[in-house]
Amino acid sequence: MTDDVTSGDAPQEPQGQLDDVQQAELITAFWESARPKAGRTSHGGAVGERSENVVPPPAWAFGDSPVLADELLGLVLAGTKTATASALWEFEAAAEPLPRKGDLSIVLDGAGSPRALIRTDAVETVPFDEVTAEHARREGEDDLTLESWRAGHEAYWRRTLEATGHAFDRSMPVVCERFTVLYAE
Repeated sequence: MTDDVTSGDAPQEPQGQLDDVQQAELITAFWESARPKAGRTSHGGAVGERSENVVPPPAWAFGDSPVLADELLGLVLAGTKTATASALWEFEAAAEPLPRKGDLSIVLDGAGSPRALIRTDAVETVPFDEVTAEHARREGEDDLTLESWRAGHEAYWRRTLEATGHAFDRSMPVVCERFTVLYAE
């Protein structure tokens, strides 16, 4: 990772070139292809069909820039990145629910195109200083050490948390999430 692209991977809305209509069409088409890998099937709009089989799951990009989104997505697609971390305050500021085991998400690239369907396998909220070396390794970034994870994420959250009304704190709550890629394009 270069010095000008600091690590950190809280889900962010994509900042790519697609307009909302184009992106919605791409996400719908992606979901049609990915849905069977998640064990979700469609019966052609049959009466009583469950909405989670038809409606795509939430779609988001890693990081706070298209470059970082593409870099972190590349690690996911390579199988190196199987975990992520977000500041709890980011979820609260966006009024978004925390991820839960079994949740599905579509990961977007830096241009806003869908590239991977992931399933959340585990979620734990811990203070920043209690994130484990194992979690840092699973994030797949830099040299895979806890020290580099802490340095990168501290720099990222110092840069981004102001928008939530908070400042980085070594005891701040961090949502640690493990995931599995179910489908990728």
